[in-house]
Amino acid sequence: MPDQPGHSAPARTTGPAPSRPARRLDARSLRGLAHPLRMRIFELLTLDGPATSARLSARLGENTGTVSWHLRHLAEHGFIEEETGRGTKRERWWKRVGVTNDLNTADFRDDPDSRGALFVYLHELVQQYFTRVTDYVNEDWDETWRQAGTVADWHDLRLTPEQLKALNAELFEVVARHTPAPGAAAAPDALPVVVQLQSFPRRERGGA
Repeated sequence: MPDQPGHSAPARTTGPAPSRPARRLDARSLRGLAHPLRMRIFELLTLDGPATSARLSARLGENTGTVSWHLRHLAEHGFIEEETGRGTKRERWWKRVGVTNDLNTADFRDDPDSRGALFVYLHELVQQYFTRVTDYVNEDWDETWRQAGTVADWHDLRLTPEQLKALNAELFEVVARHTPAPGAAAAPDALPVVVQLQSFPRRERGGA
């Protein structure tokens, strides 16, 4: 789940993917990813699959040379890789590496050199989640998909840290049960679906 700087719960760059190997981000890899444009590039490759720097540049409204530099930086830190057997020397295709990236903010609590990168990473991650929701709300969907989707919140819970952790674990298990195995054929009417889980404590204000 995304977390606020200074807390210790894990923040994941992707949703549950039990079939993928996982790696825990360290300070070096965090700094390699924590850049607004690099995170946007990584998001596009994650959601929409392989692309070239030219295709990404067109979608992002950025210079091709700039995007190429950030692609190489992401590859250097193990987030993406070149898709072999596709493209040419002048047109390289890039894809996300097939691992789940886990980040635990507790790993950087006592590292002042990583706090800036951690803040950028979490800020951009939450901004990406917000943008996905607003895109969904603003897009024109037929009634079948509009009734299937939801934007909801529950604000009347009072939980201990242990109870909140257990709640998140159960929700992750539910998503995992609905996550198809790699290579499984999708139904003819299936579309990509994004599940965003946001659960966190709220400080009480007011009163008296």
